[in-house]
Amino acid sequence: MRKGASVVVTAAAVLMAVFLIDRLTPVEGQSQVTGIAAIPSEKGGQDIFGAYDVATWPKPLTSIQGHGAWTWGAGQSVYAETPNRVFVLQRGELPVLKRPQQPIRLPQIGPSVEFPMFRLPLRDATTASPPGAMFGPDGKTPGDDLDAGMPGVDWRWEHIITVFDAQGNMIEDWSQWDKMFRRPHAIYISPYDAEKNVWIVDDYRHAIFKFTHDGKKLLQTIGEPNVPGTDEKHFNRPTFMAWLPDGTFYVADGYANTRVVKFDKTGKYLTTWGQRGTSAPGKPETRPGFMNNVHGVAVDPQTRRVFVNDRGNGRVQVFDENGKFLDEWSFGQRGIADIHMFIITSDRFLWAADRGTSKLLKYSLDGKFLYSWGVWGDFPGAFWGVHGMSVDQEGNVYTAAVDSGGAQKFTPRKGANAAFLLGRQVNPGWGTN
Repeated sequence: MRKGASVVVTAAAVLMAVFLIDRLTPVEGQSQVTGIAAIPSEKGGQDIFGAYDVATWPKPLTSIQGHGAWTWGAGQSVYAETPNRVFVLQRGELPVLKRPQQPIRLPQIGPSVEFPMFRLPLRDATTASPPGAMFGPDGKTPGDDLDAGMPGVDWRWEHIITVFDAQGNMIEDWSQWDKMFRRPHAIYISPYDAEKNVWIVDDYRHAIFKFTHDGKKLLQTIGEPNVPGTDEKHFNRPTFMAWLPDGTFYVADGYANTRVVKFDKTGKYLTTWGQRGTSAPGKPETRPGFMNNVHGVAVDPQTRRVFVNDRGNGRVQVFDENGKFLDEWSFGQRGIADIHMFIITSDRFLWAADRGTSKLLKYSLDGKFLYSWGVWGDFPGAFWGVHGMSVDQEGNVYTAAVDSGGAQKFTPRKGANAAFLLGRQVNPGWGTN
């Protein structure tokens, strides 16, 4: 008994010594410190922009003759065909604003209230940019957007579709189509289209337009422009698109309708699914297949699953290719998280743009949260209302933001942890994954 007790006491003493030595060892002496830095060997810093550096891209509108007093309007979407041909979709131009040297007091709002506040942006591009009301006073004819301000003073409806090279030079301006659009929402090239035709969704016109690769010809219009509806020939404020490898595509329809519409590769209607939910403040819809604000869609080409952003209920719903419900997960507390859109990259992860937290979020395709990065603001590299994102063949990431306006480019940092980088976008038909 005494010998056994002695062994126990000795073992306890050894364990206590090890514990104390570990607790008292200086930080400098720790040889196996783990962390989550994008570049583990880097000293200092805080990964403000995740695993990326911010590029000076694109060149400002002020560099273009006749646009010295103008800047980007609400940035709706961006699509990188290659590093040297990147499409940017925006809602016109806004006047350049200079920050007042002294804040302006606003006693009509309340005591000690002034504008602008330190570091806060001067203007929200999405509220300053056209369009105004969808329809005129008769409720039928399209609005004239004069309720959004005076053209030439408050905004200019120019540079709706532009294309930039890797250095940020504007190499194409599809100005011939400017007047066609009212609220262009997203721009794409199908990853499976060898002809690389360009698709643009306009939610105010309730239509999708397909153009030739060079933008010289309109090839197809799906939906009846300016006429909302719920049947197989109409949309009601569609938002985003996604393709399967056989050319089948899906349309998120959308702000007013609450459904996903499936078409074959020629644009022939196939099927639709989704019902309007009963979402209310603090009580989001939870029933499968019921949605509010269908504001994004993506597909996994390997399993042909369709991921739908049920934005009004703060969740993604997952369906098979014909609309059978399979899975769902939440993006976080509703009222804080507010997912604008998401993409599925070629390495089969889902990256979501959260307007609520101003971060890009990485998930596995079964809904496990893996990583996030981003910081709020309107300075270079900051996020405010990211509404579109794309990744080119070199791993550069592009974002378009409705609130801060315009588009940005992020380049991978040397030595960055690959798990923190967005995978390339899916483009097996005409590019390198």
